Amino acid sequence: MTDLTFRRAERADLPAVVGLIADDSINGHRERPGEPLQPGYLKAFEAIAADPNNVLIVGEAESGVVATAQITFVPCLTQQGGMRAIVEGVRVASSARSRGIGEKLMEHMSALAEARGCVSVQLTTSKARVDAHRFYDRIGFSHSHLGYKRDLPRDSSRNSA
Repeated sequence: MTDLTFRRAERADLPAVVGLIADDSINGHRERPGEPLQPGYLKAFEAIAADPNNVLIVGEAESGVVATAQITFVPCLTQQGGMRAIVEGVRVASSARSRGIGEKLMEHMSALAEARGCVSVQLTTSKARVDAHRFYDRIGFSHSHLGYKRDLPRDSSRNSA
């Protein structure tokens, strides 16, 4: 795939991005792709677009949007006050997998982190994503930490962070 380009996502890309997130056999059931988009997607996109420490990227090929990922730049007191990049929501269209797109996407995300002066790039992935684990190992990420998370109750009346 030679004409793959990466750019900042625009509002018009949001249905395709949500579609990529939903195109997931492990967690896709949580998503609601299709127009009209759920209001939460729009609200999240606007917050990401307005925050200079967040960037939503799309990978575009002749067939349209085929990949996406979000990168967040976090200042930390660890590593002598180093900036860290956290990559989330990495997705490649199921019809475009095994063509090197994911590797190019992660190279792009790492380049964004380097340009910001980050000391590391980190991500989490579900335990069930065995293929993703092999992929991240192959492209140079190390399985160095154990992650935990706790889902919180969803309450649409809460709007503050």
